Amino acid sequence: MSTDDQELAVTDPRLPVRAVLEGEFVNDGPRAPRATWVRRFMNWWKRSPRVPLWAKDRVHAVQAAKDLVVALLRSPFRFLGAVVGGLMVAVRWWRSWVTVRDYREAAEQSEKLADKFGDIRELTLFRWKVTAAVLAGAAIVGAVADLVYRHRALWIGGGVVAVALAVLGRRKDGSPGRKAVLAGPRTLTWTMDPQVLVDAFRDAKLIGKDETLRLVERATRQGDGWAITVDLPATRKAADVVKNRDALASALAVDEVQLIVERVRGNGGHAGRVAMWVADEDPYAAPPLRTPLLAVQRWDAWRPLPFGRDARDRRIDLPLVWTSLLIGAIPRQGKTMAARLVAAALILDPHVRLYVADFKAGKDWISAAQVAHRFMSGDDTEHVLALIDWLVELVGEVQGRYRRMQELDDLTCPESKVTPDMSRDRALDMPITAVFIDEVQLPLEDRTPVEVQGKKLTAGEYIGELLTWLAKKAPAAGLVLVLATQRPDSKTIPSKLRAVLGSRFALRVIDWRDSNIVLGEQMNTRGYDSSRLLPSHKGVGILRPDGETEAGADVLALTVRTFYMPNEDWRELCERGRGLREAEGTLTGHAAGQEARPMLDHAAVAKAIGSGVSMAAEAVRAEEVELPEPLASVVDYVADGGDSRDFVPTSELVEALGLEMTTFGRDMVELGCRSTRDRVATAEGVRQVRGYAVADLLAVAERLRGAAVIEGEVIDGER
Repeated sequence: MSTDDQELAVTDPRLPVRAVLEGEFVNDGPRAPRATWVRRFMNWWKRSPRVPLWAKDRVHAVQAAKDLVVALLRSPFRFLGAVVGGLMVAVRWWRSWVTVRDYREAAEQSEKLADKFGDIRELTLFRWKVTAAVLAGAAIVGAVADLVYRHRALWIGGGVVAVALAVLGRRKDGSPGRKAVLAGPRTLTWTMDPQVLVDAFRDAKLIGKDETLRLVERATRQGDGWAITVDLPATRKAADVVKNRDALASALAVDEVQLIVERVRGNGGHAGRVAMWVADEDPYAAPPLRTPLLAVQRWDAWRPLPFGRDARDRRIDLPLVWTSLLIGAIPRQGKTMAARLVAAALILDPHVRLYVADFKAGKDWISAAQVAHRFMSGDDTEHVLALIDWLVELVGEVQGRYRRMQELDDLTCPESKVTPDMSRDRALDMPITAVFIDEVQLPLEDRTPVEVQGKKLTAGEYIGELLTWLAKKAPAAGLVLVLATQRPDSKTIPSKLRAVLGSRFALRVIDWRDSNIVLGEQMNTRGYDSSRLLPSHKGVGILRPDGETEAGADVLALTVRTFYMPNEDWRELCERGRGLREAEGTLTGHAAGQEARPMLDHAAVAKAIGSGVSMAAEAVRAEEVELPEPLASVVDYVADGGDSRDFVPTSELVEALGLEMTTFGRDMVELGCRSTRDRVATAEGVRQVRGYAVADLLAVAERLRGAAVIEGEVIDGER
């Protein structure tokens, strides 16, 4: 009996046993055709690293042909320039030789110039005589050759001399007389001559004098500028190039707004690969474009909304669902315009519910009153208290949505998040809810006393707690929080609120500290500082999106110019949104004339946000806590400097504060401040020294201040 029969015999005889059939699997399908030698050769041609790019791709071939034509047209001028440069090198060498410069310098260094003066003078006269003899001999030889061979000899001799001077005057690192101090107006010649780009990296101290760049993608035309991708030498990081973008722009003789430098990430990139794009002219000098929302009848809030265009003229769409947005700028830079662009897209979705609080109390948001579920405009105490009621209502609404999600099946609600179908289902009552607060610094700074569950605190502190809770937990429930402020400082917007706002947009601010408050800590050290934007660039800011944009999912931040939407366009879009809501039957609240008071449950809200501990801790401002030495003196020194430096050398701090180097370094390490190395300009030139990043110092100071506040009291010894 075979093994298979034994296994069947031990089974229960009552079980049905199917017949066991033996057979052979036969693949009757057609065999894959074998690749021909032509196809194999083409695959090798496209994948081989030995084949240049211009022979693989049509775009690169066209660009290579253009470069060849330009090189041929420029060759006479380059030859003439090389001849002139060689002539200057020859004259300088002859002058140094005839004046016995090396002998004179050696005598000066040995302090024996007076003793050697007679020898130097005698040698100088001798070399002048040699020069005169050589010139006379050359003239006689030229005259004889002209008599014997006619003018042909002069042409041949002149050509040989010109070629020799051109070879001597060709571009070569280290040769004298190559770079004029003032070379006149420089253009983007590096697009035709890669050596100019290498020189620019060297001048910007991004690579060493003996290092070079590896060309990954040749310079190609993209939009109104040139794009190129290069690999840095080993151990050089693309992050340093991004950080020192201003120095590279200076070396390329363009304004920094015309230069975009990005690290190439993903499968095709690494830590040393840099993608550059340089505009022909200021990309933000042209008039702004009108918002494309004027051309659509309605919009889907789940789609990224059209926000603006970058320097390459690519449309940048901003994803907004499941995240929040912080907009910061000084007055009259386009902050309210940016917030209204976001609101306009949501207004064109009739299923979105809007809360609008305008603490500027102007006419910017008046048109939104005809579509908003709740609307107010004013900056009095009653408006601040009304905002508290709104936020308390929203906290209760979010809690109710999460409770209702628990009762839904996995098909309707796969996760604890609102889906597009759920947001449009009126029976579930979970629409996308957008809260817009313009000039949010006013309610956050309000000192009106309020009482929450027997605890007294200010209205601004309570609003900060409510907004922080909503920014943390409400996005997944379909709530979008958009805050705009003209005072982006640490005292106005609490750090715990800023930390949970996913998307950031910083227009021009006063200094790099305010830029970091909007964009995030140490963003200026990564090359993103909105304080460097020009005052004439209205509506231009640095966007740090919480999601993928047209620039790519791996882009940390990018400079964007928002679309233009004057009041007449804003009014038209609001009227269009009201018509859509009337047709869908979703016009509610203030827009429908229903001024119902918010449903408030302060006890449940206070329990949810943990007012018993966090609000008592907030009662003592972290800024009032004194820092330990020597960090307190260092922070004061940096603040008193008034400049926008990103790095402070250790030697400067020790000298200014009168401290001992070893003790100072040990105390700073104990406080959590570790020094690093960076390049700074000194009297001897650019040197690499040890010091501290200013952003790291301020981050440690803020962390120590926050840790010093426990249960509303300051730790003993910190006062």
